[in-house]
Amino acid sequence: MSITVGLRHRSTYRYDRPVSLGPHLVRLRPAPHTRTPIEAYELTIRPANHFLNWQQDPFGNFVARVVFPEPIEFFEIDVSLAARLVTINPFDFFLEESAEQFPFVYDELTRDELQPYLTPREPVGPLLGKLLTEIGAPTGPTVNVLTAIAQRIQQTLRYEVRLEEGVQTCEQSLERMAGSCRDSSWLLVELLRHLGLAARFVSGYLVQLTADVAPLDGPAGPVADFTDLHAWAEVYLPGAGWFGLDPTSGLATAEGHIPLACTPTPASAAAISGTIGPCETTFDFANTVTRIVETPRVTLPYTSSQWEAIDLLGHRIDDALAASDVRLTMGGEPTFVSVDDIDSPEWSTHADGETKRSKAIELTERLWNRFAPGAVLHCGQGKWYPGEPLPRWQFSLVWETGAQPLWSDRSLLADPTTDHGHTPSEARLVAAAIAASLGFGPKVPMPIFEDPIYNLW
Repeated sequence: MSITVGLRHRSTYRYDRPVSLGPHLVRLRPAPHTRTPIEAYELTIRPANHFLNWQQDPFGNFVARVVFPEPIEFFEIDVSLAARLVTINPFDFFLEESAEQFPFVYDELTRDELQPYLTPREPVGPLLGKLLTEIGAPTGPTVNVLTAIAQRIQQTLRYEVRLEEGVQTCEQSLERMAGSCRDSSWLLVELLRHLGLAARFVSGYLVQLTADVAPLDGPAGPVADFTDLHAWAEVYLPGAGWFGLDPTSGLATAEGHIPLACTPTPASAAAISGTIGPCETTFDFANTVTRIVETPRVTLPYTSSQWEAIDLLGHRIDDALAASDVRLTMGGEPTFVSVDDIDSPEWSTHADGETKRSKAIELTERLWNRFAPGAVLHCGQGKWYPGEPLPRWQFSLVWETGAQPLWSDRSLLADPTTDHGHTPSEARLVAAAIAASLGFGPKVPMPIFEDPIYNLW
């Protein structure tokens, strides 16, 4: 299942006078490692009189460097992208054996490479120290430990929309017991580093779509499709790579999280940074998400107009088949298991059994009397299933609607619940007689043989 969405993000700065801007860095392009496929991307900068150069920062993130050669009265950044939201299982990985249980230690080479993400950047204040003491030295499956820490932050800090610049310190967030997504994410990064894990700060887009049907339990999710700039944390796990955790929700990141910049500190992940001359500034922004392509799915199969088109096509096909006197049937295969003896071999693994056969012929006779008078009863092989050395047995009723009965005297049909002692040689005589009456040559029937050893193999 996938849904392609169009995301539009516009930020506009207006100044009370023409003002000179220093070079600005724009980090609003999905990072190279994003797991959500980005099918189109466009960045538009206004006014048009500017120079733009794409580059990558030391951490591999895309950065647009914008230079305005002349003073400007406004500065607008307009991002448009198309993202294909394909369901992602965030736990689809195998950890290295050494990292399956927490605590674990990175090998020397990995630790050296991860050094910028291992070093805490803030001193441990009283509140952060208290939280670290309460967390203690957790043990257990690594993923369980990490998700528990993210959920601990989600339950500790009240989420709020905070328009002030920058990120709160860990002490400020814990003192206020509240913060924005970037504040809780930075707290999680610092906690993980104090526990000996490499962690990085992530800024990106969060896309949340309304569910097709209400969940049976848990939160209902957004009431309308939504997107905005967001922040979360990633921790490096040997075998899995960078594993995303969103402390705002307490969940692992998935297809709705589109990273823009992943860095050791929040300052180097800012969406827009640069210098400006003295002025008064007003700021305006807009974030919208639009569904572009939706494939039919179990929870939202087809629209009313699509159903009408399907029905119309079906009627046209039915008319064409009827005009050509083509008749189609579709069989079903209900599975019956005895409620009295559910675990015996004949109701679980064996193709046949005394009780199964008697119940099967009883059901067949009831169907015979109700739906198929004049039918002939055929006892033979049923379907072959992969992995089974022998076929199942089957009772079939064959009749012709609105015509003469195929069989009139049921007493001449053998009782299929009884072993009459007939041998293959007698079956060959019967088959030869039928073949002769149909005008086939003397070489019909021909013997065929099974190789059960081969089938078992």
